[in-house]
Amino acid sequence: MDVVHIVGAGGIGCAVGYSLCNSGLSVLFVDTDAAKIDWGRRQGVAVDDLPPHPADFIAFDDWQPPADAVIFLCTKCYDNAAVLERIPASATLIPIQNGFDPLLHACGHALEGIASFVSECLPHRTHTRITRAGRLHFGYRLSAMKSSLRRDVERSANMLCSASRLIGRIRVEMVEDVRPYKYTKLMYNAAISPLASAAGIDNGQLLHLPHLRALFFDLLRENYAILKRAGIALGKVGPFHPSTVAAILRRPWLAHSLAWAFYPSLRGTYCSMSGDLPRGRTEIDYYNGHLLELAGDAPCPLNRRVYDLIKRMEHGRLAPHLERLEELNRELAPTPHNCYATS
Repeated sequence: MDVVHIVGAGGIGCAVGYSLCNSGLSVLFVDTDAAKIDWGRRQGVAVDDLPPHPADFIAFDDWQPPADAVIFLCTKCYDNAAVLERIPASATLIPIQNGFDPLLHACGHALEGIASFVSECLPHRTHTRITRAGRLHFGYRLSAMKSSLRRDVERSANMLCSASRLIGRIRVEMVEDVRPYKYTKLMYNAAISPLASAAGIDNGQLLHLPHLRALFFDLLRENYAILKRAGIALGKVGPFHPSTVAAILRRPWLAHSLAWAFYPSLRGTYCSMSGDLPRGRTEIDYYNGHLLELAGDAPCPLNRRVYDLIKRMEHGRLAPHLERLEELNRELAPTPHNCYATS
């Protein structure tokens, strides 16, 4: 393996690529932002205040990965189709994405990552800042693999684990099955992202403002109930296991008290959907849309309203505003048998 390819030089891509550069590997960043590519060629890739590393950068239109390439896919889910058309079937594909894309799932890749740390890239630069420390879980998607393939996958994972030790705020952890961790991240992302982006607020304000905090807790409970009803195993992402979170949410006084403990770590951070919404394209189909598919005919009123709201805002290019969430509160009549009432 001569070069590791990072497709998507955003917050996650730059953090992962910087770790690999730090370990002495050659890294090629692939992106569509011409200004970012130019900046990277001149300045390299950087994380926080750590010294930058030189790396290679190429425009996506000019990228032709070799048959044996190792490729970390760090794009948004809605960009997957164009990227997957370019990747040879023999390449080693390692996605690190939050959403669930059926097109990507059909590729049958063996290894996948999910990040619980938050990394925000400066506009048009390959310089990211870690706004919340956390882990990068890597695990298998396939229960049965040829031993040779498993060795190749483990070598890629161990390479990243070793590199990540040089960045103190990110810890890479290898797990047997990545899906429980990815679904737990979905449970959180599908509650934070649509609400914060529709309101035009940072993530911390969801916990700071009482009426938004209650809405966020309701959506989080509904997300957990959908996953539990679908029989999906969940992993621990953050300080509490999802079952503990659900138990806390059943005690409003405790949930609201703990919200203040988490508020400082979320204040000043933004979900990626916030930047996408004004452009009329988000990952809502891969977040709440996926939850709705899992729910089937089960009554999940808040997810359906949130999904419809984001779709309306996408199509109408509606500006984010706190009033958007007030609309949700007015539309949702109290119902005693909502799916999130399941314990």
